[in-house]
Amino acid sequence: MSPEQELQALLESQLLSFFGWWQLAVCLFAFCGLMGIWWHIGRKQEDFGQVWLALSVLCWSVSGGVEVWFSQQPGAATYVLDGWRSILSLFNSLFILFALPWFRYLPKRIEPVVKSGYWRIIVGLPFLFSLLPTIRKMWSGQSMGVISELDVYYAILTLGFLGYVLWESFAKRRLRILAWLSLVCVLVTLIAQLYKLTGSYIDMNLFSAIFKTSLIMIFFALALSWVKELAENVIPESAQIYLAFERKKNEAGKVENLVYLNGIRGKNQQSIRLSPAAFDLFLAFAKRQKTGEGWMEIRPKGETRSSKQYDIRDYNEIRRLTQALLDGIFGKGRWARELHEIPLRGTLFEVAPSRDRRIRLRIPSENIELPL
Repeated sequence: MSPEQELQALLESQLLSFFGWWQLAVCLFAFCGLMGIWWHIGRKQEDFGQVWLALSVLCWSVSGGVEVWFSQQPGAATYVLDGWRSILSLFNSLFILFALPWFRYLPKRIEPVVKSGYWRIIVGLPFLFSLLPTIRKMWSGQSMGVISELDVYYAILTLGFLGYVLWESFAKRRLRILAWLSLVCVLVTLIAQLYKLTGSYIDMNLFSAIFKTSLIMIFFALALSWVKELAENVIPESAQIYLAFERKKNEAGKVENLVYLNGIRGKNQQSIRLSPAAFDLFLAFAKRQKTGEGWMEIRPKGETRSSKQYDIRDYNEIRRLTQALLDGIFGKGRWARELHEIPLRGTLFEVAPSRDRRIRLRIPSENIELPL
């Protein structure tokens, strides 16, 4: 080996050691940080999406440890190191895909697929088809070109889903700057994955450091946006809600059906106009609660008997009533299903433990004022 080759080999070994230690320390710290946020908050919510994201970052840390070890083994085969990189990259992509079903806001076009019970099979089969040939070629010492391609193809699949979901998550939380930054980050990561096929070792380390740092920051921004959303949840407990009902004529002589709702955080007492049907249903719930009768029965689907009278025609009446109240509190289209509708419905209504289509108002009777 010529002196120039020895110098180049030494520089490559030092660069591998430096980058490996950086990746090992930074990604391990990020993993602990994400797990710390989950332990204090996500664990109570039984939300494991952040755990999968943290594990994906841990794969990068392990990859850094592998690079540090190989930097201290001058005679180690390069194709073995490349193989381990590809394997850990595949696991990183898999864990990110496993995290997507836990995201609160998913694009409508892909939500049925991501939320389905077949999602792990959908993403798991391509993972296996990429992993098994990678392991076989790594140990056989064959060319790593195909291995790199398998790694890149699976990463492109992951980035497509991840970019779409990150945009929706930040946009729904009204964090437009972070939504655009997440797309920039995904684009940089995509370029880095495609650049991987060129085989430029030094430039690839630079690209890797950039996109991994950017993705880690986006993951932390996502976690903090989720914490912010939880902190801004304005729907209180049932005991803090106060209701009053009034039916009166306005100046034009038209009858108005009004519900006065008090207790929403950051809102003064709300005067909400309801349709006659929604007002009558809500008032029926309140009267049952005040008199102690409580439960109201929902007609089962497909029920055709006319002799049996039910208090509520179908579940959609409850949904429409909840949405009408939200329109009155926040304005039409200015509330989110996960953040407002589902919590408000859980605060206002209680389903019978037997799940026999019975439902009642959850608000304490002393918090309800009926019309005279």
